[in-house]
This record gives sequence, C-alpha cells and structure tokens, in this order.
Amino acid sequence: MAIYLTKESKVLVQGMTGGEGMKHTRRMLAAGTDVVCGVNPRKAGRTVDFDDRAVPVYGTVAEGMAATGADVTVVFVPPAFAKAAVLEAADAGIGLAVVITEGIPVHDSVAFTSYARAKGTRVIGPNCPGLITPGQSDAGIIPADITKPGRLGLVSKSGTLTYQLMYELRDIGFSSCVGIGGDPVVGTSHIDCLAAFQEDPDTELVVLIGEIGGDAEERAAAYVRDHVTKPVVGYIAGFTAPEGRTMGHAGAIVSGSAGTARAKREALEAAGVRVGSTPTETARLVLELLDARQPEGS
Repeated sequence: MAIYLTKESKVLVQGMTGGEGMKHTRRMLAAGTDVVCGVNPRKAGRTVDFDDRAVPVYGTVAEGMAATGADVTVVFVPPAFAKAAVLEAADAGIGLAVVITEGIPVHDSVAFTSYARAKGTRVIGPNCPGLITPGQSDAGIIPADITKPGRLGLVSKSGTLTYQLMYELRDIGFSSCVGIGGDPVVGTSHIDCLAAFQEDPDTELVVLIGEIGGDAEERAAAYVRDHVTKPVVGYIAGFTAPEGRTMGHAGAIVSGSAGTARAKREALEAAGVRVGSTPTETARLVLELLDARQPEGS
C-alpha cells in the first residue's frame, strides 16, 4: 500500500523538455515510474528518447491525459509559468499535481492551490522534492536508491532532511515519503499526510519533519492528539535560529515564542509525539518505538 502514488500511477511531466525536466524524467524512469508523456506547446508531436524509452510530447495536459491516461503531473516549469501550468492541469482533471518549482510568488501559490482544490486536484508543493513510494514510483527529485519499501511513513517540509531520514532508516524502509515543501503556502499539509498514513494499513509508524516558522507543526500536533492512533516521531529543524529573522525557505519570521522550534517541540510532545534533537536521534527514537511494538520472543 501507499499514499497518493503507486506503481499504477501514470505520470505526465510539464516542462519535460527543459534541462531539469529532462534530467529528472530520466531519473524517474530509472526508478520504475511510469512516465507516459511530457507537455510543451512548442514541441508537441515530438518524442524524447530516454535510454530505452521514447516519451511523446503533447501540446496540452488535456491532450496528454486523453492519449495516455496520465493521472499525475510533475511540474518543472519556471516560476513565472507555474500558476498557468497548475491551472491547466486542474482544468484537465488531473488527480495529483507535484510542483517542484521554487521561487513561485506567494499570491500565485494561493491562487493555484485553492483553484486546484476546488477542481479536485491534490497539489504537492510548491518548492518541494515530490514524493516516492519506494519500489513502485517516484514523482519528483527524491533519490530512489537511498531506501527500500517498508513500514514507515514520512512527511517533511525539508527536502534534504527527507533524504537524510530515508537513508538513516533505510534498513526499515518506507511505505511512502512525501516532501510537502517549505513555502508559506502549500497544497498538501502535514495533517493531510497524517490522515492518509493513519488509513494506510501498511504504514506502522509516521515520521514528521518540520521547520521553524508558521504554525503548521502545532496544528499537526493537535491533529495527532485527536485523530492519529499510530506512533509518530518528529524532528524540528531550526533550534539554533535567532528570533526575529526570516530563516531560509521556511518563509516565516520567528517572533517571540510563536513559530520557534521549542514551541513546536512542546506542542508535539504534549500530543504524545517523541521528538528528536537531531536527525540521527530521531532515527534512533523510531527504532526504539518499533522494537517496543514487537511481541516478546519475536
């Protein structure tokens, strides 16, 4: 089982013929992702050769979906065109849009995430590494060779921390890993992923990675307290960050106790989430909880 992405998912790439699109489409194909087509209005009718597979290019998302049955799009277009790309995909009825692009204006993100939600399209991102169901499909830029299929779920704001925890827990493996992105506005939240992992019978424990800024982690803590019965282990990046300064791509100013790593950790721990001080300690807490759940003598 998995959340959002499976081996049956048929992936379309908007911006496939650009530099980043070409590079990561090749990586996705190597990981076993069923990339069925690309979209570029200026290169419609062509095919692009990726090692042993030729991938057709269509002029619009709707044309690509009609011809191939695509139900996922991965967006690699420049920031100025990202809003139009997501609106087009939502209008075509795509089920999942994974927006890798960074540097998208916040007002554009507000517009396309709300529009897509109204159209029934789930957006992952923007400014995210995408998501992976190890051994099945990889939509985005997450390395496919650093972990294996397993019983952990992972939801993270940070791309690099996603990779680190995947690697540190590679011997256990993951059902799905979702990088939701660190921008102030994202299409899929920690809570959305927690709800999906709670319903996934093959996810035994959830790893939640957050960052300073905003209140997403505090809201996730409240959701865990009220709705999640599976164990959750957390990590918050930014304990050494100074107050009152905008930090990195978290996109929020830490002011007083609001949005600090300490406040987030306290909220999560009050909800029963064990929180590590470092990624390595977080991985150790996961292993301890899994060991504690094993029947005696197993």
